[in-house]
Amino acid sequence: MLKIITAAILSLTLAVTSQASNKEELVKRQCRSIHLAYTKSVDDPSYAYIDLSVEKSSPGTYFCALGFHMGYIGLQELTDGKKVVIFSVWEPENGQVAKGVPVNLRVKLIRKGESVRTSRFGGEGTGGQSFFDYDWKIGEKVSFLVKSIRVNDTTTRYTGYFYNNKTKSWQLMTEFQTLAKGKQLGNGIYSFVEDFRRNYESSKIIHKANYTNAWASADAKTWLPMPKARFTGDSTPSENVNAGKINHGFFLQTGGSTTQSNTKLWQTMQTNAQHKNSIQVLPNELTES
Repeated sequence: MLKIITAAILSLTLAVTSQASNKEELVKRQCRSIHLAYTKSVDDPSYAYIDLSVEKSSPGTYFCALGFHMGYIGLQELTDGKKVVIFSVWEPENGQVAKGVPVNLRVKLIRKGESVRTSRFGGEGTGGQSFFDYDWKIGEKVSFLVKSIRVNDTTTRYTGYFYNNKTKSWQLMTEFQTLAKGKQLGNGIYSFVEDFRRNYESSKIIHKANYTNAWASADAKTWLPMPKARFTGDSTPSENVNAGKINHGFFLQTGGSTTQSNTKLWQTMQTNAQHKNSIQVLPNELTES
């Protein structure tokens, strides 16, 4: 009996030690992913809008502007330093292998913008994704819009756009159709910063972005601001994360010498009042059904 108890204690000790070691390894390897979960202003909105400006970045970083229950859109700096806009839409709970999803359950590409590349993805769920080469700059404000159209009780179409500051026009990314149980954007709109390089060097670098002028609408006529957001993080136990209020929005910062000086994780923040005239002018083709 003593041997059994001793073995059990040893096994538990090794498990706890291994868990602690794994957590320490995560902290060294990668920045903690951090998020803004916006408080609902419109029930299951058809449209969402936000302005994003990246303040500090490094190769292997994703700055999600607008996340919704079936996808997200934002800016990426790829591991080779190339910069793009990405818009992705998921399929509902069909594993991790893109080729393994039956054709009738897959995301369907309805249309795409000029010079936009599309493909399927797996490994984080499955679905369709699109890329546009856009050499965004540090401090450049980029506007984003996601539009949804309910096709029927099971299917919804999602269209992503961003404002191309170089051409001074809205760029269509893609329109994807997927099974979404008849929902539109859902009631959980969010933003985040993610370090996906995770090479033990990226964790030493500050990644920071500003998220301002967050709005939602049921019809693209009446827009309501989203001035409240909860600061959350993934399970990586890093403490060098921060978030806070700025004019008409919030900032997120993770990695490097970041200190948690403004807002504690899991707290809700509220920014100052926003005004409708802060939204980029939306052409009719972006808002018509």
